[in-house]
Amino acid sequence: MIPRLALQQQTTPIYHSFLEALADSGFRGDIERSYASRLAVATDNSVYQCLPQAVVFPRSSQDLVVMLTLAAKDAYKDIRFSPRGGGTGTNGQSLNDNIVVDLSRHMTQLLTLDADGRRVRIQTGMVKDRLNQLVAPHDLFFSPDLSTSNRATVGGMINTDASGQGSLVYGKTSDHVLGVTAVLVDGTLIETGPVSGEDLNKKLEEDSREGELYRCVYHSVTGHADEIERRFPKLNRFLTGYDLRHVYDQASHTLDLTRILCGSEGSLAFITEAWLDLTPIPNFRTLVNVKYDSFESALRNAPLMVEAKALSVETVDSKVLNLAREDIVWHSVSDLIQDVPGRVMDGLNMVEYADQDEAAQREKVDALCARLDGLIERGEAGVIGYQVCNDLASINRIYGMRKKAVGLLGNAKGRKKPVAFVEDTAVPPEHLADYIMEFRQLLDDHGLQYGMFGHVDAGVLHVRPALDMTDPEQEVMLRRISDKVNALTAKYGGLMWGEHGKGFRSEYSPTFFGEVLFTELRRIKSAFDPFNRLNPGKICTPLDSLEQLVSVDATKRGYFDRQIPVHVRDGFTQAMDCNGNGLCFDFDVRSPMCPSMKLSADRRHSPKGRAGLVREWLRQLSSQGFDPMAGEAAVQSRGTSVKDMVLRVKNTLDKRRGEYDFSHEVKEAMDGCLACKACSSQCPIKVDVPTFRARFLQLYYQRYQRPPRDYLVSWVESYTPWMAKAPGLFNPIMNHKWLQGGTSSLLGMVDMPQLSQPSLKARLGKGPAARFDLEQLQAMSDEERAKTLLVVQDPFTSFYDAGVVHDLVRLATALGFNPVVLPFKPNGKPAHVKGFLRRFAAMAADSAQFLNRLARLNIPMVGVDPSLVLCYRDEYAKVLGPARGDFDVLLPQEWLLTVLERIPARETTGEPWHLFAHCTEKTAKPTTHQDWSRIFTHLGAKLEAVPVGCCGMAGTYGHEREHAEGSRTLFTMSWAEPLSKLPKERCLATGFSCRSQVKRIEGEGLRHPVQALLSLLA
Repeated sequence: MIPRLALQQQTTPIYHSFLEALADSGFRGDIERSYASRLAVATDNSVYQCLPQAVVFPRSSQDLVVMLTLAAKDAYKDIRFSPRGGGTGTNGQSLNDNIVVDLSRHMTQLLTLDADGRRVRIQTGMVKDRLNQLVAPHDLFFSPDLSTSNRATVGGMINTDASGQGSLVYGKTSDHVLGVTAVLVDGTLIETGPVSGEDLNKKLEEDSREGELYRCVYHSVTGHADEIERRFPKLNRFLTGYDLRHVYDQASHTLDLTRILCGSEGSLAFITEAWLDLTPIPNFRTLVNVKYDSFESALRNAPLMVEAKALSVETVDSKVLNLAREDIVWHSVSDLIQDVPGRVMDGLNMVEYADQDEAAQREKVDALCARLDGLIERGEAGVIGYQVCNDLASINRIYGMRKKAVGLLGNAKGRKKPVAFVEDTAVPPEHLADYIMEFRQLLDDHGLQYGMFGHVDAGVLHVRPALDMTDPEQEVMLRRISDKVNALTAKYGGLMWGEHGKGFRSEYSPTFFGEVLFTELRRIKSAFDPFNRLNPGKICTPLDSLEQLVSVDATKRGYFDRQIPVHVRDGFTQAMDCNGNGLCFDFDVRSPMCPSMKLSADRRHSPKGRAGLVREWLRQLSSQGFDPMAGEAAVQSRGTSVKDMVLRVKNTLDKRRGEYDFSHEVKEAMDGCLACKACSSQCPIKVDVPTFRARFLQLYYQRYQRPPRDYLVSWVESYTPWMAKAPGLFNPIMNHKWLQGGTSSLLGMVDMPQLSQPSLKARLGKGPAARFDLEQLQAMSDEERAKTLLVVQDPFTSFYDAGVVHDLVRLATALGFNPVVLPFKPNGKPAHVKGFLRRFAAMAADSAQFLNRLARLNIPMVGVDPSLVLCYRDEYAKVLGPARGDFDVLLPQEWLLTVLERIPARETTGEPWHLFAHCTEKTAKPTTHQDWSRIFTHLGAKLEAVPVGCCGMAGTYGHEREHAEGSRTLFTMSWAEPLSKLPKERCLATGFSCRSQVKRIEGEGLRHPVQALLSLLA
């Protein structure tokens, strides 16, 4: 029997019936009804949460025609739909309790590219940055910019008429949409574009569904031209939803329904394909970073930048700058935005120039710099310095920092988090400084913390006050501030929604449109969607509808989160703090962020998706009276006895007899995680999936029986050292077909690596590196210790790739050092990955005690494999706290940098080497590529970083039978192409798992950088 809680998670009968019929109707896309799938799209980057009935993923426009034609039948007249793209909206634009139609999984193709005509036709599920990757070889780009461009879809941009940096020159999305393919609520497919003269007259007389729409829009705009002119503000941003001002041109008698659909938030039709115009990529770009003594100075000085004919002027305040300084992103820009000696930089204007002509570009930049020099000399306008950047890669790094600022604001400490609800107001630029001063006073009066940034050239401000949305009183404050900002914005002749759409702020629409024009919006809605079935409640309702608009007071995530006890929330901050910014949806296969999301295109398999599932799992456990923190403590305090295992087997069988358990859906999502840890540093909120995944597994297996494979993995550091003593015996056994078949069928493990032969011990022989003597080390003089290196073993490199450890020893020796290989001590990483946290804690405590004892010798310790070395820093600190001690195990490049000055420099010669860095390493330590490059250059070689994502191995993931195909697909997606274009003998990989993956798939492995360095010294 399914418990009552589970009944709340089921699709209602009418929707169930429709989805069954849809599956039999010729619909080719995916239909997902699981609770986990629905939860994954129940939130966006806003404070709201709304559980849909189901999620469908069409593959083509025809799928939409099939679905909506079916829905037009009387039996399904109550079925409603909401479109979804990247899910990056900050105001709940795509959230609803009906069927969510997600175009981002399959409808991502470039259909036609007309480079000469600077036009492209695409499916609207394509991500904006992906589009620009595809057209860049033709020196073109889709110019509307936004901070979420690496995961926002073009369809979402069209539906919110998105814009951002550079909009004064490049305009908004609607300025670049030439026409669209759209499917109406009754299944009618239409093509939009400018229709003029006699062709328009024919359309207006046409007895068809399309003709009805043309007549309605035409009469609305021609009958209220004066009111439209009066109401629509003279801003770079439109009133949006619906754009009455630009849909009809009286002079040419031209009407373009595209303009009505742009900014309509899916409330009129599904936009499935679009013709877009493209812009030539500027030949010359320059960024001038102007530094100020205060944010107000930056704001008041911005008009000077606009007058100086800049492409864009972006501003950030001290709050954002300081957050960036604390994030890994600052490593990439610290030399480009240097502090001014003796001054405090509390404001920054980033002024960009772009031109096709170098002389014109230089003239504009020189003129601005001359004016800035004068201001600095006279001590005026709060300008304390500036830096000019002409390098495109550096400019992109600065904008990367600026884009990440949106997420960085959400990484505030404590329970109050910056909240998006008044974050994109727009006022005339000449009033922006005064407006912001009033805005700040309003927030200060409420005692709120906040950071500000924005597009000062367009008068757009981004601000997110910090609120605790689990506190009902703070939710009331959100409404109070929202109303006051609405009034303040109207006072200054601005808009409440400069860039991010209306969504749940739709209730404010009448304030800005006025009664007359708002009635016309409703009339247009009636023509397109008479029964309010498309994204109901957004923008407006049909003319005769009694239904209400959505409200700022709609149900929020905080309502559900507050049902979780405070101590549980505080104990699972890695999941609870996710604000939905969606950076983990990054499509780029060259990015290490979340390979499972790239592989599956399934939002459940992303850090955001997994965090949302864990939050709901915690809520359900709490509602059932189970305290996850107490359960976790119980596991930590006891071992695993035979009796425990028998009881769990029985419990498993009991629980699986027809009873629904949401834990299984969470487990499925967790199983797809590669534990690469890219999310823990790449996510601006630092959502750390491997950490809460391990804790989930620990608690899950209190109730359900573990597979034998988990024990095999968790014990790998116990049995592998014994097997490595006799590789000649164990390798043939492990390589035997019978055992391989048994390993695959019984344990689900495939392609197991071979032990190193000869072993590390055999390679070291009786040399000095093999003679570890603690008393002898303690008796060393300071001079002797300065020439000694302690090599920390890990279970994978030492026993399966021993040549690398041996070559590190040889390299250190060649450089004049005396390396000593430490006795093997289990690190515990494999146990942590599988959720054996009690065992991991014991291993960590034992290793930490040993390493702390050695650390007192003041001799550097180096470990080879990044994943294991970084485990000492991250997981050890989390599980042991202060008991971890202060020992430090260095990565090879970290140690080499400390001794580089002792090594004679060489002149650079020869062909370059190519570095494929480990995901965990290059995300946790962003200077990885630069560090290795510096070392190679010093030793007379050139090293080039290869931009790749995950290789697909990730520890044991690639050896697990159910993931083997996905592992190989990830390799093909990211590593295969660059490897095919480079000489493999010059390619290097820092990760053991990476080298294993290349060897498994390519038939030959790659070397570690220390092995290449050794060859340079030969």
